[in-house]
Amino acid sequence: MSSEITTAMVEQYKSNVTLLSQQRGSRLRSFVRSEGISGENTYFEQIGEVAAQKKTSRHMDTPQSDTPHTRRKVSSEDYIWADFVDKEDLIRTMIDPTSPYALSAVNAFGRSIDDAIIAAASGTAYTGKTGGTAVALPDSQKIAEANTGLTIAKLVSAKGIFWTNDIDEEIPLHICVASKQLQDLLNNTTVTSVDYNSIKALVKGEINEFMGFTFHRSQRLAIDSSDIRTCIAWAQDGILLGVGADVHTKITERADKNYLTQVWCGMTIGATRMEEKKVIEIGCDETPD
Repeated sequence: MSSEITTAMVEQYKSNVTLLSQQRGSRLRSFVRSEGISGENTYFEQIGEVAAQKKTSRHMDTPQSDTPHTRRKVSSEDYIWADFVDKEDLIRTMIDPTSPYALSAVNAFGRSIDDAIIAAASGTAYTGKTGGTAVALPDSQKIAEANTGLTIAKLVSAKGIFWTNDIDEEIPLHICVASKQLQDLLNNTTVTSVDYNSIKALVKGEINEFMGFTFHRSQRLAIDSSDIRTCIAWAQDGILLGVGADVHTKITERADKNYLTQVWCGMTIGATRMEEKKVIEIGCDETPD
């Protein structure tokens, strides 16, 4: 069989990577706000709350309501992935959507997207006309680990914070945890039999919702030297993923590598927390028993 790279093979590989990135890439991308970005920095406007004023007389003056405006900065970052393909693997790589080369590229970019979203959730956001004002997630949006793992009480507290912040109930709520937190819920002695059955189904992947949150599992959540894992809960529009260039591919021969075929993929993204009141950190102790 010829090992020549045809245009059809290249297009098939691109299609495979695009399809896989939609099906098997990032675990979190579909559950945050997504917008296009361009250039090194892109700014997104925020409009604050205002109150309607009561009309107190028939011919009263028109009231002036100064709507507060702020903006958030999203800085783009470039990500690349490349690998060489041996001639004996070439045909399969080009046409097989399950080939290791396609899966490796997709998984690499998926992890990078999730890392950007996780970092934006609890990291420093930048606001102001030029994005020069740093904004940290306030302590009021953090639930302490309190020497415990993930508990029903912490989920109730998180839901209570969203209620206190008057988050629109039409906006989906999400929570990202690691595997240990799901085990914590199963081992929680305060869980009722009904809740236990729901949590068991959650762990088995039969359902993904519990207590009003859609659960997402990721082992990429930050964990410190004291075995404290930082889990995150958020309203879907509380985190923004900016996409400058989605995953794109190039396949070329490298003359400097004895004409080996190189498969290359690139992506440009950035992320930010849009509103502090829509993101919550939940500390969870993972100290071994």
